[in-house]
Amino acid sequence: MCGIFGIYNSDNAFYLTSLGLQSLQHRGQEGAGMVTVSNGKMYTHRKLGLVGEIFSEKISLPGNMSIGHVRYSTTGNKHNNSVDVQPFIIDCSVGNLAIAHNGNLINADALRDRLKGDGSIFSSTSDTEIILHMMANSNESDIVDALIASLRELKGSYSILLLSDKKLIAARDPRGYRPLVIGRLNDSYIICSETCSIDAINGEYVREVLPGEIIIIEDNLIKTIFPFKADVGKNCIFEHIYFSRPDSTVFGQSVYNMRMRMGKVLAEESHVDADVVIGVPDSGTHAAIGYARESGIPFLQGLIRSRYTGRTFIKPDQKSRESAVMLKHIPIKHAIENNRVIIVDDSIVRGTTLKRLVSLFRKYGAREVHVRIASPPVISPCYYGIDTPERDSLIAANYEVDEINNIIESDSLAYLSLDSLKKIQGDREGSYCESCFTGYYQ
Repeated sequence: MCGIFGIYNSDNAFYLTSLGLQSLQHRGQEGAGMVTVSNGKMYTHRKLGLVGEIFSEKISLPGNMSIGHVRYSTTGNKHNNSVDVQPFIIDCSVGNLAIAHNGNLINADALRDRLKGDGSIFSSTSDTEIILHMMANSNESDIVDALIASLRELKGSYSILLLSDKKLIAARDPRGYRPLVIGRLNDSYIICSETCSIDAINGEYVREVLPGEIIIIEDNLIKTIFPFKADVGKNCIFEHIYFSRPDSTVFGQSVYNMRMRMGKVLAEESHVDADVVIGVPDSGTHAAIGYARESGIPFLQGLIRSRYTGRTFIKPDQKSRESAVMLKHIPIKHAIENNRVIIVDDSIVRGTTLKRLVSLFRKYGAREVHVRIASPPVISPCYYGIDTPERDSLIAANYEVDEINNIIESDSLAYLSLDSLKKIQGDREGSYCESCFTGYYQ
């Protein structure tokens, strides 16, 4: 998924970008980096690890504009490699450029092979570096024209921040798969993945960057252009289900409200007699509260989430996911013992987490364990920025609901229906990408 943050015209660019990235830490925990510009010179610091560790009090970069990135690998080398930590920097015919990217280019391999054939030398395995090489190889002398020429050849999802000696540029793909928003802080402009990072620095949310829009900020002025033909919007529904923070507004809707509604409708569809409702933190919590309110069954905090293990779904490989599950969720025995428990989670992708949790709940004395999922079954891979590249890794692609119930050893299992999810979207129905639930790609 990744998270990106940029700020223009701020004497505290380094510090504010550090805070912005920390508020986006949920979008990637493999590495983080930042590039600042001061007097035409670029400064960078990139490392593997968490934001708070990388940008400590000992680190400071000069400049009044910057871009930053938190990494979650979906392409290239998924076994943490520091060369793949963004932002990337290049010095080329159109000047010094730095780039940070959230998304997934589905034609990356073909573009990389073509660029290598033309003499490009790559220093990373990330698809993001391809964009810089395409800009460097374009016949355009202007940065924005070079970016437009490069973007015309990209297929897939992208929300991009580009930094030059004088400009902060943002671009979002014509279908708007990944979120990107604009904010203000006094005389500074902010462009980032989620509104929560604008709130983190006491900024003011202005609006979304629209699908297909390019924003150019220079000389304290903001300019917007639409160089691409309008396309059918396809916002990623998993942003509301799992990835985004509940205090963010994403695609014009409150993530908190969306998750509460998902839980409410889930309770209407799949009621079961029980004593307590327990959410899987963090992204399952508000769906669980919505479920409890609708069902009349008390919500209890029956799981403590360790803040030091990261998010298991976005670990780079299955072995590290399984290890993280062992450490991540700590059951509260007094909320579980002798109770009929409903566990509410946001989704089941591989089944690793819930199989372990059902076993833990039984160990801690639950009389019954029912599982309710606040999204439909994930049956197809995502090619637009979620790490589900193989159908074989998706439990719902290979087993029916009752079979999954047996595999995770719960007393019952139910998902939110796709029809209900579409109703929850309201007047935005049809503007979301639901390929992971349907197997239908556009």
